[in-house]
Amino acid sequence: MTLRTARRSSLVEQVIEQLRAEIAAGAWPVGGKIPPEPVLSETLGVGRNTVREAVRALCHAGLLEGRQGDGTYVTATSELSGAVRRRLETAELIEILEVRRGLEVEAARLAALRRTPADVEAIGAALAARDAAFAAGDHDGFVEADLRFHTTVVEATHNRVLTDLYRDFSAVLRASIGAAGSLLAHADVPHGPIAAAVRAGDADAAVAATHACLDQILRSTRA
Repeated sequence: MTLRTARRSSLVEQVIEQLRAEIAAGAWPVGGKIPPEPVLSETLGVGRNTVREAVRALCHAGLLEGRQGDGTYVTATSELSGAVRRRLETAELIEILEVRRGLEVEAARLAALRRTPADVEAIGAALAARDAAFAAGDHDGFVEADLRFHTTVVEATHNRVLTDLYRDFSAVLRASIGAAGSLLAHADVPHGPIAAAVRAGDADAAVAATHACLDQILRSTRA
């Protein structure tokens, strides 16, 4: 057994951990900008060089991205999600949709078994917002509402790992939904059966409805 004397964390490591915790907690959401360097330096009580080094480390890890003249933005909530994001940036749309199907089918099954009245209400509200955006021809609003619908179904599983994974996947999902939406401009994919099955607690019906929804998107994408 080889043991070495433990050393205290450096200031940079402490700042990295604090920034990572804020990102993981959602204080700075994916796509959002973190406070500027002087603000972080004053808030944390450390020098700007320390903050700069910590931010650089998190950029290297894939959680942050510096944009020249614009600031630093959150790109992922963890090193794992950062790696997933980088991999998915080069993935084909069809590959992303196939992964969506794997995640969302299991999420629908679990949601039907575990949903609470609050979950059912949230899913219903998200569905109504999605349908309204589609009817209004609001493409960007539709993409956000569609993603919110699927996210509320995933949250109804009360599986923290699945929920976190799906949230990390959301940026790429947003792009895939947007691309699929442009292909399906005249053919909406019904999501009501998914919501109804989850509300009824029918896991088999929830699986079937989710399969039908994503299979239709996959067929249209391949066409």
